[in-house]
Amino acid sequence: MKPRTIIEKIWDDHVVAEREGAPALLYIDLHLVHEVTSPQAFDGLRRRGLKVRRPDRTVATTDHSTPTTPRGLPIVDKVAAAQVETLEKNCRDFGIRCYGLDSDRQGIVHVIGPELGLTQPGMTLVCGDSHTATHGALGALAFGIGTSEVEHVLASQCLLQRPSKTFAVQVDGVLKPGVTAKDIILALIAKIGIGGGTGHIIEYRGSAIRALSMEERMTVCNMSIEGGARAGLVAPDDMTFQYVAGRPFAPRDFDAAVARWQSLPTDDGAVYDREISIDANSLEPMITFGTNPGMAFRSPRRFPIPPA
Repeated sequence: MKPRTIIEKIWDDHVVAEREGAPALLYIDLHLVHEVTSPQAFDGLRRRGLKVRRPDRTVATTDHSTPTTPRGLPIVDKVAAAQVETLEKNCRDFGIRCYGLDSDRQGIVHVIGPELGLTQPGMTLVCGDSHTATHGALGALAFGIGTSEVEHVLASQCLLQRPSKTFAVQVDGVLKPGVTAKDIILALIAKIGIGGGTGHIIEYRGSAIRALSMEERMTVCNMSIEGGARAGLVAPDDMTFQYVAGRPFAPRDFDAAVARWQSLPTDDGAVYDREISIDANSLEPMITFGTNPGMAFRSPRRFPIPPA
């Protein structure tokens, strides 16, 4: 077998069916649901008389329309209140775990996945939110999907997808004091533009990436879509394994899981469709201006003055 990237390995392991000229049917290991992009999806299931195919692989939380006021107070915004109430009802009706406002596990959907050990290396993971790429920090292939796709995954636990091209972003060196993970990803987007990753899944590699904490890796992967990428991920390593260990939904046979996860990193000699290198030693704090994250430059520097 030819050498493969981690992207290709996860993809190959999850293809259910594939026809020439058509999207592949990809099995989804974990479906995260929130209150904004799910009501119409659940209504679609009811109209068609369908159940949720794998409620055990579906987890919901309220996070998009959740106020920061004390939980004992009512939600003032009527639309937000209706969304929260509807999610909780839908989850009761369809037998889905829901971490609502009264749960100590409720939180930002892309935070509780890793924190609870729901997100694991080698998974395919989807959520009706564009920043689902965040979960790639743990070595998962994580896509943001639309409401109609949310319905499809609820009904079938599968998703129609066309293969993306592979993009290696190599970041070597040591970050200077005051330079953060956010500066790495902003430097990349400034270099390739907001459409530079279109049609690609990015693997972040190199010594500077390995030195990042799990939270910093989440920051980098989260913003992959700001560069147009379908997703972004970091291959799992000892830091990943230590992060997942002991969390509520970590695998019971953890040693066996780690043995599987250790086979995920990209093989020597694997070929990417695109590669780019960034020197971490030369990075400075990044400042954005204008209307998109590609409009960024290194600080200190004068702000550009637009023409009159």
